[in-house]
Amino acid sequence: MLKDSKTFGSFSVNDIEKAEQFYREALGLSVEMNEKMGNILTVKTGSGHFIIYPKPNHAPATFTVHNFLVKNIDKAVAGLKEKGVPFESYDSEYLKTDENNISRGDGGERGPSIAWFTDPAGNILSVIEDAGA
Repeated sequence: MLKDSKTFGSFSVNDIEKAEQFYREALGLSVEMNEKMGNILTVKTGSGHFIIYPKPNHAPATFTVHNFLVKNIDKAVAGLKEKGVPFESYDSEYLKTDENNISRGDGGERGPSIAWFTDPAGNILSVIEDAGA
């Protein structure tokens, strides 16, 4: 019944104006505000879109809510840092990031290389290296 349906993801923020500015200016994405539907943002990407909606009692998830596939993670992270996007650092038994805030994968058993950052509402996002992106 749903296998041929188009899909999109969504998540909330506590300040829709800050979110609009971050996704448009820092991430360089096309963002449209739909005021008729309660100030919902539609964020367009190369492969589709996702929506962001305001929620006064927003609490950020403790997991990644959205991933961006990139061809070159070093270039993507450096470019986002130039725009002022701070990246997360991890140093645990299960997850370590290097001096560039990247968890280096091997494309196999250790998975892809990935780096995490947050939006102004604390939502966790990532860039993941995928040579086919």
